[in-house]
Amino acid sequence: MKKKSMVLVGFLFVLLVFATEGFANKSSVKIEAPQTAEKNSEIVIKIHVFHKGNNFIHYTNWVDVKINGKTLQRWEFSASKRPEAENFTKEIVYKLTGPITIVAEANCNTHGSEGSKTWTVTLPPEENKP
Repeated sequence: MKKKSMVLVGFLFVLLVFATEGFANKSSVKIEAPQTAEKNSEIVIKIHVFHKGNNFIHYTNWVDVKINGKTLQRWEFSASKRPEAENFTKEIVYKLTGPITIVAEANCNTHGSEGSKTWTVTLPPEENKP
């Protein structure tokens, strides 16, 4: 009887893992930031991460944010230190000293990434030029 129970528990575990994988996907991001901002102002950049599945086998294992080609922030996760939820948001406060291009990407440890997303923040056109 004990052997049958162990087999049943093992079967249910495998079924649960593969059922979760069936609904899983690649990690993706959306960048939320202003389109224009004044020079030397602080802007808030929100990186929204989307992913189906967040368990010890399958999770977003990193999120990377670059500005003008240089890494600004990188969050790394592991099986024991997973993201707080399947879908989550990270915020960065950034002092704008000129136009910037933001590139963000997230990765699933099993399925990979849907690719990077790009967002540009420009300075407003100068008014009253002589």
